[in-house]
Amino acid sequence: MRVQEIMAIDTTVETKAIARYIRMSPLKVRRVLDQIRGRSYREALIILEFMPYRACEPILKVLRSAVANAEHNVGLDPASLVITKAYADMGPSLRRYRPRAQGRAYQIRKPTCHITVAVSPEVDE
Repeated sequence: MRVQEIMAIDTTVETKAIARYIRMSPLKVRRVLDQIRGRSYREALIILEFMPYRACEPILKVLRSAVANAEHNVGLDPASLVITKAYADMGPSLRRYRPRAQGRAYQIRKPTCHITVAVSPEVDE
């Protein structure tokens, strides 16, 4: 007996935007990204506008860039977009030194992160 496999073709288009070397801890950025992941573009804008965190500003910028990419490069309607992926990866840390007692120096690490936001049209099921 012969079994045929039927492969479903994934027709969802996903566009993304990446902001690199943002001078902020990825942990603090992830706290905000967790709130907008899976939401519609309009909902995410409202959430980011009124959240009190400093991380909201670069995330808002990346989100608007991802939606602009979807609108201009793929021709999607911004009202139908949903945030499918939103994550922050660790970037290189800036190393600075703080003078301490008796001529010593302590290293201070100033973290950076790369923010990625991907959007795709809402799937009607």
